[in-house]
Amino acid sequence: MSISEKKFGILPDGTEIRSYTLKNEAGASLTVLSFGARIQSILMPDRAGNLGEMVLGHSTLEEYAQVGDYQGTVVGRYANRIAGGQFELNGQTCILTKNEGENTLHGGPTGFSARPWRCKCRDNDDDAPSITFEYKSADGEEGFPGNCTVTVTYCLSTDNAVLIDYTAVSDKPTHVNLTNHSFFNLTGDCRRDVLSTELKINANTITEVDKALLPTGKLLPVEGTAEDFRAGKTIGQDIYRLETTLHDCGGYDHNFVLDGTGRRKAAEAYDASTGRRLLVFTDQPGMQLYTANSFGPDAKNRDGSPMKPHTAFCLETQHFADTPHHANFPTTLLQPGETFHTSTTYKFEVNN
Repeated sequence: MSISEKKFGILPDGTEIRSYTLKNEAGASLTVLSFGARIQSILMPDRAGNLGEMVLGHSTLEEYAQVGDYQGTVVGRYANRIAGGQFELNGQTCILTKNEGENTLHGGPTGFSARPWRCKCRDNDDDAPSITFEYKSADGEEGFPGNCTVTVTYCLSTDNAVLIDYTAVSDKPTHVNLTNHSFFNLTGDCRRDVLSTELKINANTITEVDKALLPTGKLLPVEGTAEDFRAGKTIGQDIYRLETTLHDCGGYDHNFVLDGTGRRKAAEAYDASTGRRLLVFTDQPGMQLYTANSFGPDAKNRDGSPMKPHTAFCLETQHFADTPHHANFPTTLLQPGETFHTSTTYKFEVNN
């Protein structure tokens, strides 16, 4: 087990961005950037023992710094969408920066994904190397109230699990919703689509959304719909079904209301060609399935090939979109003196 560090690039303001690679005794590795505390690489074995890249990503900092690039990043202060770019809090209207029409997406144009994070500490003295990043979000940043200090810890276990632990505290009431936006492809080939990947999601309902992908407040049963992954099926089986949201998005971009509470298994994905299986465990109430329906026109993979639709899937564990406007959703309100805490594990296994 080890942690190595090197320079990855320099931002226009002169800030140096570092990359940190964690390796375990099995030979698997996890690379994280200090820019957005992003997962830049996950190398995991297939059934033959060959290491392959599990996430899409770029080769340069300039590509990660493009507006709207969320490859592998920590998303905040509020993941997903907030309607109208504002919310009411204690009788005051908090005006946010809008970056998706009239709405705010993923914390605004310069949310946590576009910020340099500080490497707070690292531990390679045991069997599971870990690293912690910290970001101090100022009061009023992108319109969110409160000085909010966020930490994210990544750990690579001996059994090839990537553990992500998040905490946040604020000196004023604020809304916090954090997730990781890694684009997974279990084939190990960024040019191959993931439509044959088998996916199972432990969710009986999804949040209904309008044309802008904003929740209506209603929960819809998945039974009889393209969103029914309860028994498991390939991602491509129903992706072209004539349902409004699927058609408008060009694929899945849905929030699943996960069954149960507390830490439990949310989903599993399997690629038969390599034998790789991904298990997702979380304590979050929801998970956004996004099937990489579109990329920027110039977005490129590490090997220089163009990023193409449906070459990855995202399993973003989080609270629901637009929770500040829906009292029936699990709350995202963080009060002074409280600590926001959540954890998610992406565990990689191999079926022979």
